[in-house]
Amino acid sequence: MFSGRMTMTSTKSCSDDLQRLYRLLREADAVMIGAGAGLSTAAGLTYTGPRFQNHFSDFIEKYGFKDMYSGGFYPFSSLEEHWAYWSRYVFINRYADHANGTYERLLELVGGMDYFVLTTNVDHQFQKAGFDKHRLFYTQGDYGLFQCSAPCHKITYDNETSIREMIAEQKDMKIPSELIPYCPICGRPMTMNLRADDTFVQDEGWYLANQRYKDFIRRHEGLNVLFLELGVGMNTPGIIKYPFWQMTYQNPKAVYACVNLGEAFAPKEIAERAICIDGDIGEVLECL
Repeated sequence: MFSGRMTMTSTKSCSDDLQRLYRLLREADAVMIGAGAGLSTAAGLTYTGPRFQNHFSDFIEKYGFKDMYSGGFYPFSSLEEHWAYWSRYVFINRYADHANGTYERLLELVGGMDYFVLTTNVDHQFQKAGFDKHRLFYTQGDYGLFQCSAPCHKITYDNETSIREMIAEQKDMKIPSELIPYCPICGRPMTMNLRADDTFVQDEGWYLANQRYKDFIRRHEGLNVLFLELGVGMNTPGIIKYPFWQMTYQNPKAVYACVNLGEAFAPKEIAERAICIDGDIGEVLECL
């Protein structure tokens, strides 16, 4: 439907775009937020550099990992070592409190509006910032949930207690064997509820959130909707970016806004109703 030609915003016109975006936020009947990894990066939840080095220096020394994400795919020789790595991974990204206020600033902007959030992020930062959980759809899973690795059933399990125990008890890059989580139904090892392959469990909560997202879109068809995309790259464009373009194209009253450092663009078919801001999301939200 869309041509290969894209429209990008010059940094010279950023102030004009910020003013226009602020005005549109105030005038919109509803705001549909699409959030990708770039939003959490702007919030300080980086997977490389000092943050990664401070928490995983032993794994870096042993395996030469370059970043937290790639280390999560390493085939460790034991479940004790696997969960030592993953418990740290989950703890600092899901349970530790260290975000810089970016999510809170976003909530200040939209909290009094009719909004919904569609996100590929799995770090729970929206709820930690105070967003209504009934207005959130985490499409790719949640660091806070376990599932059966088979999976033999479609249920997920809260993992906070287990993760905190693993953090407290691990030694020499391993957790005690008795802390390894196993499926209560079939006895196989548990795994993270993250969409990596066709074993990902879409539980009852996932389907309810999906339905609320569809209901939100249906209720606002033909209305003045701002599709606000924050930090969404091209790894999984079919989840947020392409649907946002299509819904903007189909609704003459809709506007598409993209804020992304180095990746702010829109197809020419919706260029007249698009705002593309190439900048740091945290700084943009603070200005707004």
